[in-house]
Amino acid sequence: MKALSIKGLEKTYQSGNQALRGIDLEVGAGDFYALLGPNGAGKTTAIGIVTSLVNKTAGTVEIFGHSIDRELGAAKACIGLVPQEINLNLWESVHNTLLYQAGYYGLGRKLARARTEKYLKELRLWDRRKDSARSLSGGMKRRLMIARALVHEPKLLILDEPTAGVDIEIRRSMWEFLTRINEAGTTIILTTHYLEEAESLCRRVAIIDEGRIVEDAKMSTILRKLQHETFVLSLVEPGANKPRLTAFENVMRDDGELEVIIGPGQSLNELFAELNAQNVRVASMRNKANRLEELFLRLVESNSDARDADA
Repeated sequence: MKALSIKGLEKTYQSGNQALRGIDLEVGAGDFYALLGPNGAGKTTAIGIVTSLVNKTAGTVEIFGHSIDRELGAAKACIGLVPQEINLNLWESVHNTLLYQAGYYGLGRKLARARTEKYLKELRLWDRRKDSARSLSGGMKRRLMIARALVHEPKLLILDEPTAGVDIEIRRSMWEFLTRINEAGTTIILTTHYLEEAESLCRRVAIIDEGRIVEDAKMSTILRKLQHETFVLSLVEPGANKPRLTAFENVMRDDGELEVIIGPGQSLNELFAELNAQNVRVASMRNKANRLEELFLRLVESNSDARDADA
């Protein structure tokens, strides 16, 4: 059974804007799937329809075999959603945020308390359980939203830009947590602007542009379209311990930042493993060039040429 099956999905808003133009998409149970695309491509609209927040114009959507047209309640019970915007009740306590969400899904009080404790501890928020959500940092708010989405233990977790605005250490801890729950059986769909995030986490990827799916393939197939990528790493103590990277082409810049080239067959996980072995701590990381934008441009241009040839 597929975790998500979308066929011929279309959405045209009253303004006349056609956000989705007949997309087809299938996500296997247990998969970790990336949905990528530039702003305005249709990602959020597609997620809105799947989660019943947006009405579709045409097409069908099934979540673990449940049609959103005929079995909306059963379909929604299978989903946990972490939206891009912070939508917490900022005056509610961290503990009650999860407890009330569990009650919304019909969990008994004993089970709701157990699940609340479980996910607050797993996402390192238990010590802040009595505090109001508004007192949390941005990264903690993101983790609280993930915990809230998981408290009823959905089969399908949908994350819309979950690490936007969080620092590298929090982002990596979230990656590790998401990998664990995926390995335990939760299907995950991730939208992100960070190609390295999708590369580290996801096995398959769909790329959407102008309301159309322009690529749907294994991550390894997508990455073969790009040969090299340069990252700029800001080190916590750049002068204390100069890294000696044997597997990666790199240069230490005059401003104390480390430039590293990731080539074919190499990964960020290997880079960080080598840095950790040398006790080199990274404060932040960015792409020297926008790799994701480059990939979008290649695929969109290829798709446009194919449409012109068919015309």
